[in-house]
Amino acid sequence: MANKQGKNDNRLSDKEAMRLAETTDVSPKQAKDLAAEHGKDKAEKEAKNFKAEG
Repeated sequence: MANKQGKNDNRLSDKEAMRLAETTDVSPKQAKDLAAEHGKDKAEKEAKNFKAEG
């Protein structure tokens, strides 16, 4: 069964997760988790906050 990606699909591709991980110093898994929780648009901001707090 094919997976339909809707407008509210907040999952990051592996490539997107790697780019976010490289620019914010979180792991690719953390990047994907943050995008799923906060949305793709806010994932980078949340990743920067995540590392600042940690």
